[in-house]
Amino acid sequence: MADTYTPPVYGTGVKATVQRLGGHLAGMIMPNIGAFIAWGLITALFIPTGWLPNPAMEAMVGPIVKILLPVLIAYTGGRMVHGQRGAVVGAVAVMGVVVGSDVPMLLGAMIVGPLAAYILKYVDKFTEQRTKAGFEMLVDNFTAGIVGGAMAVAGVWGIGPVVREVTAAAGNAVGWLVNNDLLPIASVLIEPAKVLFLNNAINHGVLGPLGIAEAAQTGKSILFMLESNPGPGLGLLIAYLLFGPRSLRPSTPAAMIIHFFGGIHEIYFPYVLMKPRLILAVIAGGAAGVFTFLVTGAGLVSTPSPGSIFAYVAVTPRGGWFGMLAGIVIATVVTFAVAAVLLGFGRGEKEPPAETAPEAAESTPVAPAPQSAHTSENGEVAEDSQARPVVKEA
Repeated sequence: MADTYTPPVYGTGVKATVQRLGGHLAGMIMPNIGAFIAWGLITALFIPTGWLPNPAMEAMVGPIVKILLPVLIAYTGGRMVHGQRGAVVGAVAVMGVVVGSDVPMLLGAMIVGPLAAYILKYVDKFTEQRTKAGFEMLVDNFTAGIVGGAMAVAGVWGIGPVVREVTAAAGNAVGWLVNNDLLPIASVLIEPAKVLFLNNAINHGVLGPLGIAEAAQTGKSILFMLESNPGPGLGLLIAYLLFGPRSLRPSTPAAMIIHFFGGIHEIYFPYVLMKPRLILAVIAGGAAGVFTFLVTGAGLVSTPSPGSIFAYVAVTPRGGWFGMLAGIVIATVVTFAVAAVLLGFGRGEKEPPAETAPEAAESTPVAPAPQSAHTSENGEVAEDSQARPVVKEA
């Protein structure tokens, strides 16, 4: 199912392995983005700092993020591994992780859902050839129930606490960066990883869950904006439009529309890969945008997926418009400026001059070297390079 949302990955290197991991994470998250958006809209509207504060409606926010979203993720992950049976077992198993922790367990759901389905897959292989005719349904139902229940217990006692500690450690690291105004440094890692098509693994696998945990407490999180900011990609494409290779300039307007309004950031990754030095431009733009978000106190209430300007507007809390727009604009301007310098302001991308025919010089007639020529009586020409007289025989 992950192949539906991410391009197929070939190869066996470290990069391919990480890309496959990102593809599996995206495969669990992307089919459920509608639920994330619904939660984000409910949060933006009805929490005390929202557009239409309503305590009755606000009561949905906690159960959705703590129960519904982890169950959907684990269900989808289990289905990817072992079909419908894996989906059911994954959904049962994740309840142990949910109950065993007081923070949103999206990372735990990404682990326990596929793991429970993987175990059931091997249990089914073991029992398939050993089950007598007529007992198939009984064995299938009991094996699924036993595996699901056992994984739920393991989630309460083992997986949940481990994931909680990992999440807390990651959150503390990010919090340290935030408290020391060093969060822009994260762009040094995020932007190169994005260009290698690891954006889904970063956003949905790390920043998204951490951001949701923070937003559940404070009502917004800057972590949603670190990877998804459309400013760096827009600035890069504008630089390509004005100063890039002339053969690529006609393709950039459509790419800008798809990227900025459609939120498909992958459209600008090949432009960076064609000129790898431009990675410095998107790093600079990303860091400038994050710094602006920090200074203005900007944050979003949910993951803007896809990362378009429309998604940003939809999940921006009341009073956060200026910071959000300022971060995007500054990231765009900085990326454009650095990329323009790295592209030499188009000086190396001028139209090539008309080619001179290589045979032109050869087509010019060249006068032959003068030779002494004498005509004999019978009309024949006698040549002598040393200009010696021709002696006729008597």
